Amino acid sequence: MTTRLSTTRSRSCAASSSHSRPEKMQMSALCLIPDAQFEGPADVEVSVAGERLEFAVSRSGSLLSFDRSVLDRAEACALWQQAEVDGAVLDRMPNCRIIARCGTGFDRIDLSEAGRRGIPVCNVPDYGTCEVADHAMAMALALIRGLNVYDRNIRAERIQGWNYALAPLVSRTRKRLFAVVGLGRIGTAVARRAKAFDYDVAFFDPYVCDGMDIALGIERVNSLEALAERADILSIHTPLRQETHHLVGADLMARMKASAIIVNTARGPCLDVDTALDFLANGRIGGLALDVLEAEPPQSASTMARALVSDDPRLRDRLLVSPHAAFYSPDARFEMRARAIETILAYLADGSLRNCVNREFLVGGVQ
Repeated sequence: MTTRLSTTRSRSCAASSSHSRPEKMQMSALCLIPDAQFEGPADVEVSVAGERLEFAVSRSGSLLSFDRSVLDRAEACALWQQAEVDGAVLDRMPNCRIIARCGTGFDRIDLSEAGRRGIPVCNVPDYGTCEVADHAMAMALALIRGLNVYDRNIRAERIQGWNYALAPLVSRTRKRLFAVVGLGRIGTAVARRAKAFDYDVAFFDPYVCDGMDIALGIERVNSLEALAERADILSIHTPLRQETHHLVGADLMARMKASAIIVNTARGPCLDVDTALDFLANGRIGGLALDVLEAEPPQSASTMARALVSDDPRLRDRLLVSPHAAFYSPDARFEMRARAIETILAYLADGSLRNCVNREFLVGGVQ
């Protein structure tokens, strides 16, 4: 795909090869956006940066789509979801000082390699907290109130579809256990919402400090297996790391109630989706609500693609899927873009770091 260069300032920046704490930015620096998921120019980014940054924008999904001269000049990257950054990419960007993720996940970036070169990697973890929490709750409630089934049946058959008994997962929330896996910002927001809906709420997160259960008025469970066994709804809110890949897999699902619903608005590979679909089709779990998949969108020959068009009521009436949309609202999208650029500007100006996710790997004097 052709790379489109849009600049806020016509003169080029003075490149620096140092990855240590930068000197105060004097001229506009070049920032690359290789996988932009917005139409038109980088208007939000320009409105935040003014003349302090210029932007090269591509929708190719790869930093290597930029010309060598552009890669040589670049001092910063603002990445959306597709672009990968490893040693080979960084070799082509000798003046890169900072990488910012327009979003939360950073599993496509080699954090240690960036750190070894003194390049901080930062994300924007708080832009869509409310949106994702609302989406997770909405998906769970849609299934336990049968909204997807009622709507589809009434549209298909106005008279016979007018039947409250058609939805298989309807239940009350009171005295049901809403289990939260991962009590970070979003997990906490979900727990608060579930509690407001009169669920009993419990969580598993080995990294959360003691006392969070007391502060939130919820239960802490020290074993994921024990939590899964009791869960009526299991909602996943963990980052994607090696230890969380297929965190919810066959062994864990085998422990769950046959009526349990799994909700995933975190990262697709945190759940073994194919196994979950098999459990769902065979009545070993009750429902599945997914905003994220292991491959997005699902390929035509995939198990998920077949499930989406299946007439089997065990799949049709118990599976709810949205297109990685939990993060989205116009306000959240603006904040995500703006905060990523603010992070870049702060670091290039005086070395200030916000939400640095590879601090443990950094060398070269970055504080």
